[in-house]
Amino acid sequence: MADFSAKDVQALRKSTGAGMMDSKRALTETDGDMEAAVQLLREKGLAKALTRTDRENKEGIIAVASNETGAALVQLKSETDFSAKSEAFLALAQELAEVVLAGGPEAVSQKQETIEDLKLVLKENIEIGDIAQFATSDGSAVDAYLHGGGKAGVLIEATGVDSELLHEIALHIAFAKPVYLTREEVPAELVDKERAALLEITKSEGKPEQAWDKIVEGRVNAWFGGLVLLEQGVLGEKEKVAARIGDGTISRFIHSTLG
Repeated sequence: MADFSAKDVQALRKSTGAGMMDSKRALTETDGDMEAAVQLLREKGLAKALTRTDRENKEGIIAVASNETGAALVQLKSETDFSAKSEAFLALAQELAEVVLAGGPEAVSQKQETIEDLKLVLKENIEIGDIAQFATSDGSAVDAYLHGGGKAGVLIEATGVDSELLHEIALHIAFAKPVYLTREEVPAELVDKERAALLEITKSEGKPEQAWDKIVEGRVNAWFGGLVLLEQGVLGEKEKVAARIGDGTISRFIHSTLG
């Protein structure tokens, strides 16, 4: 008979997050070998975790990390907000951001075992979502911003834009939710589809045919304003982002949201 005590069962439960009976069975199967029991529970738990991968995970947290070399953003997803607020979950999200800052997006592989272990403890579909690293170069500056307690995050890189203005633009991105930096990035087929829909709307309103092109063009421009960062009014104001940054240049941004 395996030689282990109730304290051993409790210790195994605490270290793995497994239930009492699962812990007891693992110690029994491994003849009281704590290390082997941990591994056995982990293997069984990973098998169970595979059945969770198709479960919806719209909750989680976004973490950012930054230093003089740039900034990084990582979205860690969970099934419940309760798990997303746990100390272990928050700590892992921040660790992932720091790892990405230091080594790039591929560096998250260093934490894969930790992610798998957290899946076992929380019994949820835990996975990484958005991930990005912006490294400064050629005089560029990077800003990182978290919104809504980590429910949204922004990274932005620009040249010739002071830090205060760059942070204001990062706040604007969280507020206005642009998808593209310039209108040239918007897929042509998407533009054509929207233009055709707006033309039909204009026709149905009984507008004079000679005015259709001008009306549609104005509506298309307004549509671009909802999608394109440089064409949006800063924080809802009239002045466009392109005008606010003057001779500065925004090279890229990412806006990550949960849900």
